[in-house]
Amino acid sequence: MTSVDNTGTQRFVTCGELGAQDAGQRVAVRGWVNATRDHGGLIFIDVRDRYGVTQAVFDPRTSAREAYESAAHLRSEDVIMAAGTVRPRPAGTENANLSTGAIEVAADALTVLNKSKTPPFPLHGDADVDEALRMKYRYIDLRRAPMQRNIELRHRALKAARDYLDAQGFLEIETPMLIKSTPEGARDFLVPSRLHAGEFYALPQSPQLFKQLLMVAGFHRYFQMARCFRDEDSRADRQPEFSQIDIEMTFPTQDDVIAVIEGTLAHMFERALGTHVKTPFVRLRYDEALADYGSDKPDLRFAMKLSDFSPAFAGTEFKIFANELAKGHAIVGLVDASGAGRSRREFDTLVQTAAAEWGAKGLAWIAFASDGVKSSLPKAALTEAALTQVRAIGGAGEGDAVFFAADERAAAQAIAGKLRLHLGSERGLRDPARFEFCWVLDFPLFERDPESGALGPMHHPFTAPAPGQDLLTGDPLALRAQHYDVVLNGSELGSGSIRIHDPNVQRKVFELLGYSDEQVQQRFGFLLEAFAYGAPPHGGMALGIDRIIAIMVGAESIREVIAFPKNQRFQDLMIDAPSAVEPQSLRELRLRVDQPAQPSQPNQSRSQS
Repeated sequence: MTSVDNTGTQRFVTCGELGAQDAGQRVAVRGWVNATRDHGGLIFIDVRDRYGVTQAVFDPRTSAREAYESAAHLRSEDVIMAAGTVRPRPAGTENANLSTGAIEVAADALTVLNKSKTPPFPLHGDADVDEALRMKYRYIDLRRAPMQRNIELRHRALKAARDYLDAQGFLEIETPMLIKSTPEGARDFLVPSRLHAGEFYALPQSPQLFKQLLMVAGFHRYFQMARCFRDEDSRADRQPEFSQIDIEMTFPTQDDVIAVIEGTLAHMFERALGTHVKTPFVRLRYDEALADYGSDKPDLRFAMKLSDFSPAFAGTEFKIFANELAKGHAIVGLVDASGAGRSRREFDTLVQTAAAEWGAKGLAWIAFASDGVKSSLPKAALTEAALTQVRAIGGAGEGDAVFFAADERAAAQAIAGKLRLHLGSERGLRDPARFEFCWVLDFPLFERDPESGALGPMHHPFTAPAPGQDLLTGDPLALRAQHYDVVLNGSELGSGSIRIHDPNVQRKVFELLGYSDEQVQQRFGFLLEAFAYGAPPHGGMALGIDRIIAIMVGAESIREVIAFPKNQRFQDLMIDAPSAVEPQSLRELRLRVDQPAQPSQPNQSRSQS
């Protein structure tokens, strides 16, 4: 990263490359003023760029007068060029925390390239800065060392993925950003066409159909660092635009796709973090993940598996449990090792949290304390037989507590799963520096909407059913899919599937989903037409880049690893977007806005957890 100036008398260096071996050389460093110090007439300027920090020293005895006087008036974030001779720092003043800490530049010349106003927040230290302010001045926020590290790590991780996939014979191919609106689970962002009045493009929610068409086109192995857009409700770690490592391949088995994804992730973690990822990853069936962890994205950094305690309370006189069991529901719970020492208030707080935050109807508990059994359950439920079975089913011993959720099985598993994560965090068992991957396999092909009862795809309508199943007979909800999710530390990194390549099978799936022939032709006619020209079997996956990098760096939000994210309300506070457009633009598009735009409040805090 060095260069020579036009006179050939000095070389330009970054602020992170000088060391003891450069002593005696004349150099020029350029960057931002990181800090200034005046020590008895000697002025110390720390110059910063993304490569590091270099100390420049201005001495009134050796520096040019104009340079020394200018140095005395420098402020944080001024942009400068300081030139001088590299020398070792005086003994005892070395800074082991800097890569350049063994040397300094005895500066005799200074050029102020630009002055800076006082930054709206401190760039150094651990000051808690309002996120809305950080996002309004994102270009300043990005100068902070943690943000610089995050964005650099993102680059290195994606380069590692590109290198690995290239070595595996994949081609990086771009797909269109202006496409046809198709149902993919969220609302589309629509783009009006000026040339075709009343018609709209959609921004892609994913490159799904195009990557399938690339397989029909014979490219065999495709990948793309794809930009995706979804106009959906805001929630934690969701952005209206996000990035995926999109992958597709021909003639694969499920195991083939899994092997490529494991290799890609392992390569990313090795190259970006220096962390070895053990492969193959643990594999869990969908129903197994729900039964053991209460989630299809289980956190395997700690044990604490769930258990079905229904047998322990068969025939119980406790009406709440008896009524749930009579409905065919379940009593699901887990053992909190050494949890019997909790106070009654602590137990009550957990019960309240379960009801207020996790939607639980209730949360019961039994504490096997050294001075006897304590419980929120009535004595009628605590028969010796029931307590014996509870101990046997959960493996509970003296000093342990057991929690129970009684509800429809899926709901009870979900509540117990959330309690498991809460207890894991409470006990410090979810170490962000530990990475535990797993696969969740054997998903249902379809699911029913809990409100409308309509049949919908568990993944998307292009997912192939598992071999040996008949789409024409039986219960559609009993069908299994060739669908697989990869999970890390309780977060889903991506989903994939073997695709349907037979147009007749694809039409049958559309029929089961309630699409009319006209709707199928209008929305997917081009895909079915392509399948009629020799479509090979194919499958693939998409990995969420933002989520992967956030976990790598231990960030609580994906906004910490995206250069220019939106806030919780999907607004860009820096450029004030979205915003109203000129009436002339609307007229050219033949559009009319019935409701006037409401003024935004860019200075209002809209932080997102």
